[in-house]
Amino acid sequence: MGRLDGKITIVTGATSGIGRRTVELFVAEGARVVATGRRAELGRSLETALGKDRCLFVQADATQEADVQKMLDACLSKWGRLDCLFNNAGGPAPVGGIETVPVEGFDAAMATLVRSVMLGMKHAAPIMMKQGSGSIINNGSVAARRAGYSTSMIYSAAKAAVVHLTVCVSMQLGEKGVRVNSISPGGIATGIFAKALGLPADKADGYAEAVKASMAKNQPIPRAGLTDDIAHAAVFLASDDSTFINGHDLVVDGGLVGGRLWTPHQEGVKAMRQAFGVDEG
Repeated sequence: MGRLDGKITIVTGATSGIGRRTVELFVAEGARVVATGRRAELGRSLETALGKDRCLFVQADATQEADVQKMLDACLSKWGRLDCLFNNAGGPAPVGGIETVPVEGFDAAMATLVRSVMLGMKHAAPIMMKQGSGSIINNGSVAARRAGYSTSMIYSAAKAAVVHLTVCVSMQLGEKGVRVNSISPGGIATGIFAKALGLPADKADGYAEAVKASMAKNQPIPRAGLTDDIAHAAVFLASDDSTFINGHDLVVDGGLVGGRLWTPHQEGVKAMRQAFGVDEG
């Protein structure tokens, strides 16, 4: 413990799932955190559990520029600097074929998934450039790399934009000593899957445990991804252990996008040998 001693950090989308667990781990590793989100009750409970000397909750909508400025102002007012911003806020996007996508749903998803990241970087960049240091982490997805890895093609497109925007910004800010990277989770057991299927946020989070069994079969490592997996990756990118890593998309997926699963593939080869009458010896 102590990898983030003295670090001042902001985590958006901090009221549940990956964001909440990241806040908890950042604090455990010695950081002070401004945790932001739209759900005040959950945010206040996090602040109370971790203590106001370590965690300050600011109710904010990461898609709104005034709210993003507010969370950064609160951070500077309380702790005077910003060492790490984790642009984690997100949500589901419209599902179905391209011919069914509602324009308002598309615009809302792009705001939640892409505009929030842009705004976070826009307002954190001047602070970090002046300091000559800092780490910005954006939440991407394996869906940015391969079609069919999300229930929504719009979500996939938005995350692809996040990953590429990360690289573009890293080229600028790296010259000022500020690192910009993304984390692309695979199948992580959170409520986002239930949200994507239409459940309201206050109910969807309760289904995280239910999806673990099915997710365990999707990648070589035979378990579902956990919020801890992403939180630990965020700690690494926020820490001084990663000071020469910039413009990188860190995939945390248990091997999901690596290729075809070994055992089913070998079973298919065996079936073909049998069909052709080829001796396996």
